[in-house]
Amino acid sequence: MTTPTADWKQLIFQNLKARNRKETYEFADLIDSQNKLFEQVTALKSRNMQLTLETEKLKAENLSLQVRVDSGLQVRVDSGGPGSGVPNEKVQQLEQKLFKLHEELTEMHKKRGENAQQIIDLNAALKEKEKEILVKDGKLSDAHSTEQTLKNEMKNLERTILELEATNQTLKDEHQALQMAFTSLEEKHKKLMNDNDEIMARWLQQKMAQADALNRENDQFMAHKQRMLQKQLAEAALEPVTVTEQTSDIAGIPQICLNASIPTKAQQKLDAHEGEVNAVLWSPTGTMFATGGSDRKIKLWDFSLGQCQCKGFLAGSNAGITSLEYDIDEANILGASNDYACRLWSLSDLRLRHTLTGHSGKVLSAKFLGESSKVVSGSHDRTLKIWDLHTKACSKTIFAGSSCNDLVTLHGTHIISGHFDKRIRFWDTRSDNTSNEIGLQGRITSLSLSPDRMSLLACTREDTLKVIDLRQNQVINTLCDENFKVASDWTRAVFSPDGTYVAAGSQDGTLFIWNIQKGKVEKTLKEHTHSILACSWHPAGSFILTSEKQKKVILWGDM
Repeated sequence: MTTPTADWKQLIFQNLKARNRKETYEFADLIDSQNKLFEQVTALKSRNMQLTLETEKLKAENLSLQVRVDSGLQVRVDSGGPGSGVPNEKVQQLEQKLFKLHEELTEMHKKRGENAQQIIDLNAALKEKEKEILVKDGKLSDAHSTEQTLKNEMKNLERTILELEATNQTLKDEHQALQMAFTSLEEKHKKLMNDNDEIMARWLQQKMAQADALNRENDQFMAHKQRMLQKQLAEAALEPVTVTEQTSDIAGIPQICLNASIPTKAQQKLDAHEGEVNAVLWSPTGTMFATGGSDRKIKLWDFSLGQCQCKGFLAGSNAGITSLEYDIDEANILGASNDYACRLWSLSDLRLRHTLTGHSGKVLSAKFLGESSKVVSGSHDRTLKIWDLHTKACSKTIFAGSSCNDLVTLHGTHIISGHFDKRIRFWDTRSDNTSNEIGLQGRITSLSLSPDRMSLLACTREDTLKVIDLRQNQVINTLCDENFKVASDWTRAVFSPDGTYVAAGSQDGTLFIWNIQKGKVEKTLKEHTHSILACSWHPAGSFILTSEKQKKVILWGDM
């Protein structure tokens, strides 16, 4: 079997032979004709030499005959007649012979001239051939130098191949060693995985045991509380009761709006937070409102006779607040945060009650799910989580497939979420899959339910507001304006309490109010100097709160 080295050597040798044949084949006829010309020149030279000798002989013979003829004629002249002793026939023969010799001499001169011209032509052709031979010699010399260069390169390649073979063998040895190490590590990994599974199983058993113990403690606490309540009821039943007439307090009753009014001016400006004010929300009764900012605080404000006054703040968040939600009794407030968690505070003592952690991204929205003991949150990690406040744990995780920017709840069992991928998804908490979805042309920044729960307002990054009929799951109205620009992915838009108008803030700090029936802008209000992020309409329909990127919260009214 031939080695690769012998193969490429043989290939180079064959290529050189082929090139040599190709270059010499073109000049083979030329070399043969040159050789023939040399032979002809040599023959012509010898022939010329012979003819020259013959010419010299003829010249000598002609000279001798001329001398003889001249001497004979002189003798004849001297003798004075035909009786002089030289016959006329011989003279005539000599003259004829001389004439023939002259003709032959002339012919010889002619042939000599032709031979001389042929020799000149052959010499010229010879010089041309010699020039061509010189050119071919130069090419042959170049070919020899190229051959030598190729030989040197071949030697270098041979050395390189030897080095590569040695390197390849080294790499093979290292690969084999790494393969053995990998096999050993893989066995260790399997062993560690088995140990981890065993530890996880033991940890789960301990957690289940702790949960069972906690459940028993809760049951004991509830039983004790029930016994105490029964004891207090029994004691209260023994005490005499005096019934006195009291006036009803309507402060805790949610306000009902029959006809919302459009504010005309900025009634009060508040420096609510130290940075962005991401969320603002009226309470269900309209006697107070809350604001949440990037300074990690939720501030509570009392509202009376058209004036606002801060009554306290809620601490405990580790990052900026993104959304707010009151429970129906105004006993607690729920806040979502950028620190991957949402929290619940009690409004009576302003204390943090629950911290719900489990998301792997910032939580952009959190709402109560039907009752005050359940919460649903939507996060940038593309999941929705349902929390049970009794157990302080996540009871269900819904994988939405895209970042959730806002959500609303419906009937206590349904969730509507707006996402970064321009889709609104409808979820039934009793199943794991989405029941329906609607695609829009821009990223969803906020969702708001109408008071009759029949319509949904969606704000999108294409600078439009979409009114969706929830009975048909279709867009029935699109609200826009050439000057309206959505500022961020969490810009909030809201319905008016009577469902007649919608309000949203623009990037230039203008508050736009649309009439839904007319489909056009009813009013624009401009007092903010920075982009408006959120707005909230008073439950009675007469005031609007707006918040911006730089500290300010403005109360709009017409008083």
